[in-house]
Amino acid sequence: MVIDAVMTEASVKPSWAGAIAPPAQEFSRSPLSILAGAVPAELQGCLYRNGPARLERQGQRVGHWFDGDGAVLAVQFEAGQAQATYRYVQTAGYVAESEANQFLYSGYGSLAPGPIWERWQAQFKNAANTSVLALPDRLLALWEGGMPHRLDLDTLATVGVDALDSLTANEPYSAHPKRHPQTGHIFNFGVVAGANAKLNCYRSGPDGAIEKKSSIDLNGIPLIHDFVLADRYLVFCVPPVRLNALPAVLGFRSFSDALMWQPRHGTQLVVVDADTFEVISWGETDAWFQWHFGRGYIDSYGDIVLEVVRYEDFATNQHLKEVASGTIQTSVNGQLWRIRLNPQTAAIRDQVCLVPQGCEFPVVPPTADLEAAPTYLSIHAPETDPTGELFGAIAQFNPQIDRLTIAGAGAQRYPSEPVFAPNPQHPEQGWVLTVVYDGAQHCSELWIYDGALESEPLCRLALPSVIPHSFHGVWQGAKAPPQN
Repeated sequence: MVIDAVMTEASVKPSWAGAIAPPAQEFSRSPLSILAGAVPAELQGCLYRNGPARLERQGQRVGHWFDGDGAVLAVQFEAGQAQATYRYVQTAGYVAESEANQFLYSGYGSLAPGPIWERWQAQFKNAANTSVLALPDRLLALWEGGMPHRLDLDTLATVGVDALDSLTANEPYSAHPKRHPQTGHIFNFGVVAGANAKLNCYRSGPDGAIEKKSSIDLNGIPLIHDFVLADRYLVFCVPPVRLNALPAVLGFRSFSDALMWQPRHGTQLVVVDADTFEVISWGETDAWFQWHFGRGYIDSYGDIVLEVVRYEDFATNQHLKEVASGTIQTSVNGQLWRIRLNPQTAAIRDQVCLVPQGCEFPVVPPTADLEAAPTYLSIHAPETDPTGELFGAIAQFNPQIDRLTIAGAGAQRYPSEPVFAPNPQHPEQGWVLTVVYDGAQHCSELWIYDGALESEPLCRLALPSVIPHSFHGVWQGAKAPPQN
C-alpha cells in the first residue's frame, strides 16, 4: 500500500501537459459564452490557429511535438458575438491512420513502426500542423515539408491538397509565407532535400496563385524554418545545422535526430532580390540558430533591419522534442535580437539584444511603417521559474521607446502566440488575441487584449473544449460591405 502511494518526481507532469495528453476533441460551430468583459463591437473578422492536436494512438506517442496531427481553430467575431469551430485537417496520412487506428508513417521526429529494414520505404506524413494562410476564397493549412491543404474558410472542411496552380510533388511550401504590405504579393520558400539540395523561392498574387518561382543551390541539407521579407529583399539565415542523410534515409534515425549542429561553419546570410529571385549577396557570421523572425524593413541608409529570436545552439530542438512527452528537461533561452546588415555584402553592421529573457513567436502588425510598429511575443513571466515550463505570458516590445510590456496569464495558464487584429477604423491600433490553456481547470479560453497590453483582458471567452498548445495563427478581417 505504501509503495502504491509513492510518486516519483518524474511521474508528476506539469500542468501544461494536460492540454496535449489526450487527443483534442473537434467541435462544430458553437457560440462562445463570455466569462468576463465584452467583445469589442469593432472587432469583426476571424482568428485562425493551427497546431498539433493528436500526439498519441493506442498508447504510442509521437517522437516530437512537430509530428502531431494538425487541427485548426476558427473564431468568428461579428456584432459583439463570437462563434468557434475546431476540426482536424483530413490529410491522407491522418485518414489512413484513423482507419488503421495506429501510426503508419514517419515524421520529423518519429519513425514508422516495423522493422528497420522496412523503414527506408516508409512515407513521410504531411501533418498540416504548423500555420495557416487565409486567402480570399480558402484557408491553407501549412506544413513546411510538403504542399498546403485547402480548407473551407467557414466550416474548416478539408477540400484536399492545394498546388497553388504551380507546385509539384517535389516543391514543398513552407509554413511562413509573408505578405508585402504595399503590393499584397505573397512570398514563401521551400527546402528540397537531396544530393543537390535547393532553396525554392515562390511569389504569388493576393489570391495565392504562384506567379514566379526559382531555386538556389544550398551547401548540404540545412534546416530553414522561416525567412525575412524586407520590401525588395528576401533574407535567409541558414544556421549551421546539417542533415546526416544516410541514417535518416535508411530509417536508423528520424530526420530530427539526424540533424547535426556544426557551429564551426557559422550562420550564413543570404540576400535575395524579391523581384528576380537572384542572389545579391551571401555572407557568414557567428553561429546561432533561429526558428522565427519578427520585423524586416529597409532603413533610411538602405540597410536591411531584421528581428530574430536567436538561440546559442540547437538545444531548442531537443526541448521541443520533450514537449511531446509532457516533461521538459532541456532548458533553452531564445532572445529577441535586432540585426542591421548591408544588402550588397550581407555583412552585419550592428546587432543588439532587445529582449534578453526567454521568448518566441514574434508577431508584427501588418503596417506600412514597420520601423515603428511593435513586436508581440510569447514570453516567460518574470516572476516564474521557466525550467520545465511553457510560456506563461505574452508581451509587447515597443521599438520607439525600447519598452517591454508583459501581460502575465496567471499561475498554470499558458497563452498561445499573440495575434494582432487591426481596428478597421484606426489600423494603427487594434487588439491582441491569444488562446489560453488553464492547467488547473483543464479548459481553454480566448482572451482579447487592447493592443498596448497595459490592462487586464478586455474579454475572456470560454471555448467548448481544450485546444492543445498550437504554433501559429492569422487574423482575417471581415470584408467591407459593397458600396451602393
